[in-house]
Amino acid sequence: MASVRAKAATGATAVVAVALIAAGLLMLVALRGNLVEQVDLQAEVTARDVAGQLATGTAFDDLDLDRSRPVQVLDADEDRLLAASEGLQAISGTGSDQVTVREEPPARPPGFDDDDDDDDDEDGGNRLGPGEVDEDIDYADGHATVDGAAGPYRFAVVDVTTPDGTETTVYAGAPAEVEQAALDSVRTSMFVGIPVLLAVVAAITWLMTRRALRPVEGIRREMAAITHSTDLSRRVPEPSARDEVGRLAVTTNETLAALEASVERQRRFVADASHELRSPIASLRTQLEVGQAHPDLLDLGGAVQDTVRLQDLAADLLLLARLDAGEQPAAGRRVDLAELAREELAQRAALLAAAGVTARTELAEVTVEGSRGQLSRVLGNLIDNAVRHAVGTVRVSLRTEGGAAAVLEVADDGAGVPAGQRERIFERFVRLDDARSRDAGGAGLGLAIARDVAVRHHGTLTVSDAPEGGALFRLTLPVPPPSAPAAPPAAG
Repeated sequence: MASVRAKAATGATAVVAVALIAAGLLMLVALRGNLVEQVDLQAEVTARDVAGQLATGTAFDDLDLDRSRPVQVLDADEDRLLAASEGLQAISGTGSDQVTVREEPPARPPGFDDDDDDDDDEDGGNRLGPGEVDEDIDYADGHATVDGAAGPYRFAVVDVTTPDGTETTVYAGAPAEVEQAALDSVRTSMFVGIPVLLAVVAAITWLMTRRALRPVEGIRREMAAITHSTDLSRRVPEPSARDEVGRLAVTTNETLAALEASVERQRRFVADASHELRSPIASLRTQLEVGQAHPDLLDLGGAVQDTVRLQDLAADLLLLARLDAGEQPAAGRRVDLAELAREELAQRAALLAAAGVTARTELAEVTVEGSRGQLSRVLGNLIDNAVRHAVGTVRVSLRTEGGAAAVLEVADDGAGVPAGQRERIFERFVRLDDARSRDAGGAGLGLAIARDVAVRHHGTLTVSDAPEGGALFRLTLPVPPPSAPAAPPAAG
């Protein structure tokens, strides 16, 4: 079954069916027990009434027997009928099927000795004395015909001894037709009612499930339409009820919005990357074509510069692609941030001298976990950005906060970053100074890469105002606990 509605209806119907059948069987057992108890009580009352008459000395012919009920009084051996109710025409299930009292007792077989009866009861005093009625009641199922009406009966069996010492057994029946009729009526009601009730349960469950799942079907249809149209600006309908289906619709729309934003970023990224690559490629091609036609006019330095720019841009794009794919730095690799900062500043000594910028350092010895190559790229991008905007000073400082975080700051004394643009500068291909040349300003990927790497290292990268008057970039990274095992330095 592929339909959720069918599964829900079938499951609910099966559960209700099991519950109804179990309840019905328990009810039948309880009802039968109650009805049997009532019938047994009626038979017992009749039997004890007859036994009481016998115990008080009433003669067998003078017994007051209910004509509407079958009653037998048999001797101790149950082979002679001593009394029977009027109208009793047939009986079964008792000690004897006799319905007519015989005047004489049946012939005893040769050699029969009445004293043998005493030998049959040597159990130590269980026999009743004269005028006593046995307290124990036995019951038996049987049939009887009274005044032409035959039917099932429950017989109560009571032993009684008359005052003259005659041992007798009284069988008194109560009709069991009412019991059977009630049980048959309940069974019929169950056979008819349970299927009808199950059909109602199945129909209601089907309708309720269909109504509950109608928004889900709407979400499915809209998602199918979005898939075929590739229009990620569309949204699925959100039901008014804030239940599980409503929350599913909200989550689905949030996912579509995130997917749309991701696709849009990817489109812009491809467009910006193509645009950024077009300029150095076109410039390099122009220089090579001019050099081919006029070797004396070849600007070899410019061609090398464009080639280096292409190489750097390709490396940045490759790193961004790896970060977007979810690449995480290797766990357990230790990186000495102070040593890394000194290396990056040493590599830019010529750049600092050419720009007339002085670098000041305040570096504490701090070790973090992560990728040395990626953290080196972050420090290099931050220092390059500071040098481009500094007037005469760049400060690089490193310290710890609370022993749990490493804080690396790169500040300059330039114009700073306007408060409204401080998050925008971390977007890809964003450069606030549009008049700045591409050669001097880069492609606008350095800060975006720096923040992505910081996030991958469970850190943060923010920008604020520097005491020197320019921009202050603060990189915060977690410091591993001292008990953590040391690992070899990371190569990349």
